[in-house]
Amino acid sequence: MKQTKSTKLKDIKRQWHLIDAKDKILGRMASDIALFLMGKSKSDFVRNLDLGDFVVVINAKDVKTTGKKESKKNYYRHSGYPGGFKSETLSDLRERKPEEIIIHAVSGMLPQNKLKAKMLKRLYVFAKEVHTYEDKFKKGETNS
Repeated sequence: MKQTKSTKLKDIKRQWHLIDAKDKILGRMASDIALFLMGKSKSDFVRNLDLGDFVVVINAKDVKTTGKKESKKNYYRHSGYPGGFKSETLSDLRERKPEEIIIHAVSGMLPQNKLKAKMLKRLYVFAKEVHTYEDKFKKGETNS
């Protein structure tokens, strides 16, 4: 009789993925990133373990959106104090902190559980092409 082999934490092998966001659609790219962070493409995937890979995103300032999202899409936050509500459009956030656009989109596509914070810690987003993880990638090798 065959038994199912369960995945152990010591068996997890994490890979590094470099994604260039230049001229890519935000939502489609974010769903691909979320799959890498969850580890859903791996054969030993289980929902209760964090099996995902590391993802480095470059050129976050050049990510594209469809329709009129640049002026109509709003991002909200609240400081917790009276009158601490802030709202800004996608174009304003792109000027101030373009990395947050991708982090926010990917965060919404990850499962809403205790593993979400661990998955997001493996996402590194850079506004320009320069990043600090050059040693993780071989020359000429890029994913996506």
